[in-house]
Amino acid sequence: MSGQGNAAEPRFSFDADGWCPQARRVESPNCDQRPDGVAPDLLVIHNISLPPGEFGGPYIEQLFTNRLDCDAHPYFDRLRELRVSAHFLIRRDGGLVQFVSCERRAWHAGASDFCGRERCNDFSIGIELEGTDFESFAAVQYDVLAALTQALAARYPLGAIAGHEHIAPVRKTDPGPCFDWPRYRNELARLRGGTDNAADLLFPPLSQK
Repeated sequence: MSGQGNAAEPRFSFDADGWCPQARRVESPNCDQRPDGVAPDLLVIHNISLPPGEFGGPYIEQLFTNRLDCDAHPYFDRLRELRVSAHFLIRRDGGLVQFVSCERRAWHAGASDFCGRERCNDFSIGIELEGTDFESFAAVQYDVLAALTQALAARYPLGAIAGHEHIAPVRKTDPGPCFDWPRYRNELARLRGGTDNAADLLFPPLSQK
């Protein structure tokens, strides 16, 4: 016996089409096919709240499905022409929503670069956490994020995890200074049987945090 414990059974799974049955499915039209022969090997963590700093409303789902009433709040006026999505949203209460099959390309990263590879949407899976740059994320969000990461790593050839701020540093700051990367790493390591293999998935600058 190794003494490192046993890996926890995954809480989440994926069907043959890249959908997670345990997530609430809200399909977004803002997606397309990945390039031929490209499988997702990068996980990108974001944060989002609409309006900024407000949680629990319907607006994120409306944005990702092109149903947002841009007259409902002054901030929304700047979003009128925006067509975006992510694969997943983790709500403050831990609720998991999936908008795009992991087999398809969600429109979450924009102009981006990871280790010299541009167009990160082509080869990444995007996870939005309901939150902001300015306040802590909920404990349950880390729990769900780690469990979802475990399931994704079992299904797809993930080789790295990065924040949006790392792949688009001039434009983006999320998931921001309040995201606890060591906590995420530790949660993932715990699910992987207490080993430190989770560190191998982290984008190099994160290991310095």
